[in-house]
Amino acid sequence: MEKSEQLGKAPIGQLLSQQAIPASIGILVMSIYGIVDTIFVGNFVGPIAIGAITVVLPITFLISSVGMAIGIGGSSIVSRALGRGDRQRALETFGNQVALTIVIAVSVVALGVLLQNPILKLFGGKGETLAAAQEYFGIVLLGIPCLAWAMMSNTVIRAEGQPRIAMMSMMVPALVNLILDPIFIIWLDMGLAGAGWATTIAYCFAAIFTSWYFFVSGRSTMKINWGYLRLKWSLVREIFSLGSVTLARQGVIAVLSIVLNNTLFAYGGALAMSAYGIIQRMMMFTNFPVLGITQGFLPIAGYNYGARLWDRVRQIIRLSLVSGTIIASLTFAAIMIFTPSIARLFTNDQGLIDITVPAIRASFLATPLILFQLIGSAYFQAIGKAMPALLLTLTKQGFCLIPLLLILPPIIGLKGIFYAFPIADVISASICFFFLWKQMQKMSQREKKEALEVPAEK
Repeated sequence: MEKSEQLGKAPIGQLLSQQAIPASIGILVMSIYGIVDTIFVGNFVGPIAIGAITVVLPITFLISSVGMAIGIGGSSIVSRALGRGDRQRALETFGNQVALTIVIAVSVVALGVLLQNPILKLFGGKGETLAAAQEYFGIVLLGIPCLAWAMMSNTVIRAEGQPRIAMMSMMVPALVNLILDPIFIIWLDMGLAGAGWATTIAYCFAAIFTSWYFFVSGRSTMKINWGYLRLKWSLVREIFSLGSVTLARQGVIAVLSIVLNNTLFAYGGALAMSAYGIIQRMMMFTNFPVLGITQGFLPIAGYNYGARLWDRVRQIIRLSLVSGTIIASLTFAAIMIFTPSIARLFTNDQGLIDITVPAIRASFLATPLILFQLIGSAYFQAIGKAMPALLLTLTKQGFCLIPLLLILPPIIGLKGIFYAFPIADVISASICFFFLWKQMQKMSQREKKEALEVPAEK
């Protein structure tokens, strides 16, 4: 039995563990890298450097999200094709993903080089933060094509039913970065430039590892020939139709970053931006189990939906929601208890600590509810329904958070920025759960209808 076939036959609980645990470990290692990187920068370069990274990070991820969008959009097609036993369509899709990622990533990076200063200023690079952001961005930008390739590859590897390899593809760059950070920042005394080179080299290692898996290891079912690399416009349209969910999400996150960074600077200055940089790192670290569950959910739901195994689709939805909510609730309790210790881990600057502690507590208030928003939008993406997935994905950042950031700070000041996050979480989780519940009802009706049709045909 091929790895992908297990997605439709193995017990749901076993599958979710097999998919989510490696994904969670990969995200954990990456988030630990992000935290350690920020600790090194905050303690050995300075608090302003954290603000510079906060400005640059959404820009680099917006550019590299091209690869992520192509990966997730194509992987949805691959998962459903494998579920139907259509291997040819899966191979054609992968070939188109490879061609699109290489061409678009390189083109977008070239544009980023040309417009570097206007982009940095737009994303909140002001005052003393701007010069530091310019230094960091100019170096990290060189590795973005490698990051885009690695992000595309990771989703395809998971769609093939290889969660451990996908986990390793996330761990490789994080481990490389963790090794290079102290060497470049401390021992070679390269400062923020050292952090940038460590990140860029790590991205290159990620691309090398995923390329080895596809083209050398012999473990991948995906094969490449020149015919598959030739763009097939019907596939390209479907890839971008589904991938636009991810691209739009990253685009909205970019707009959010513009609004957020400029608002932070206006109401709290450079230290407020650095405080959010710490929160940003903490969000990825503390949410690694639920993000892993969401990534594990995608190929299982997509495969079983393609195979018309409705009961298994409902099972994976229920299990993901219950297990994820329990984990998120425990995470919430830990954050509330250890907030002061968390802030002191990143910096010894008392002014930054005084801003960061209440900001963390406010931002994480709705943590137990985040699974409903994540699984709600991920479900529509997994089954190939681009527009509902897009709208639900944009609910938190686009429809709720950005308006709240414009409304609350003029009324209650800096703390309004951080209270906007839990309010947006509550609203978006409620909306996503409603649509997910309606879909589960439709699946039950479809299953009953098909059960009645089968005897009639006989």
